[in-house]
Amino acid sequence: MPLAALPPIILANYELHEWRHASAILERDFPEEWDDICDVLSRFRLCQTFIASGGGNKSRVSNWIDTELYARHWVEKKFATSVVVDGRAIDSPTHAVDCYKNRVALEIEWNNKDPFFDRDLNNFRLLFDLRVISVGVIITRCDSLQAIFAQLGRGSSYGASTTHMSKLLPKIEGGGGGGCPVLVFGIKDTLYDTNC
Repeated sequence: MPLAALPPIILANYELHEWRHASAILERDFPEEWDDICDVLSRFRLCQTFIASGGGNKSRVSNWIDTELYARHWVEKKFATSVVVDGRAIDSPTHAVDCYKNRVALEIEWNNKDPFFDRDLNNFRLLFDLRVISVGVIITRCDSLQAIFAQLGRGSSYGASTTHMSKLLPKIEGGGGGGCPVLVFGIKDTLYDTNC
């Protein structure tokens, strides 16, 4: 499935990037999970109230998307992994995936420090190599939202060293995800809604 075949509302409101045919894999092999992602992102709005004040431990953006996916039987998932050498198992813990369902891993990186992208991509690479996931999805923000943050007096909270598209793309293009197919959705300023 070419990205151009996505629903028009997603094409208009998200910056899209993919590696290793991630959208085709999702659409063909994981249609239920693909429909979940498309439905949730089609209904998402970047409410002014989500960014006008601090979010605490988890941003209101992440919480909204998580909650919608959890209602569709996605779960936060930590995998118990180990390496066995000469019959001796050595624990090799992975980072918990924000949202997981049927071999699809999805991470929401709204406003973390940019090394979180390295962690997510390394986790995707490892879990893909272990044949636990087939595709990884990252939802982050587009750089163009910085003007809105500045207008709301929140620009310093969304600084240059936090998670946004221009920090993510070089990491993926540099091979950060290894062989794992990756699909990225960047939240555009067109989703900004001052009425909620």
